[in-house]
Amino acid sequence: MTDVAESERRILVAVDEGEESMHALSWCLKNVAGQNSKDTLVLLHAKPPRAVFTALDGTGRREDPSAYLFSSDILAATEKYGADVADCVMEKARKMCKDLQPDLKAETKVESGDPRDVICQMVERVRADVLVMGSHGYGVIKRAFLGSVSNHCAQNVKCPVLIVKKPKTNAGSK
Repeated sequence: MTDVAESERRILVAVDEGEESMHALSWCLKNVAGQNSKDTLVLLHAKPPRAVFTALDGTGRREDPSAYLFSSDILAATEKYGADVADCVMEKARKMCKDLQPDLKAETKVESGDPRDVICQMVERVRADVLVMGSHGYGVIKRAFLGSVSNHCAQNVKCPVLIVKKPKTNAGSK
């Protein structure tokens, strides 16, 4: 039987601009990705799909061009903002990897689409051995309305899923 630390593992870590995913990455680097191992970390950021405003986007009349609510400039700015957020998230994640595990191999992937679908598809595409993700800690009501990406992934991927919860801090304690 081969030693777990010596085996090659592909660890997919879903990251976004939230503190929860960066906490999950940090926890993974300290507790899962082994020192001096052959692990490869795959950092994945799922950009939300571009919103479609068909009823709003094409409602202007020829005689009143100002009735168009979304111009190509606004759509281009929205796209650029999404790309800038993705770049920022990935840079922060890469820096954390270098700071905590400088010798660890890390790959980055940025995909567009519903995070639930993107993460599940990427697990298969990169043949991940484990999926690590943070939990926003939504309560029952928020989870019912917003859905839980981590729950969806845990139910639909074919590898182990590690959901890392950020410890709650007491506002009054020092």
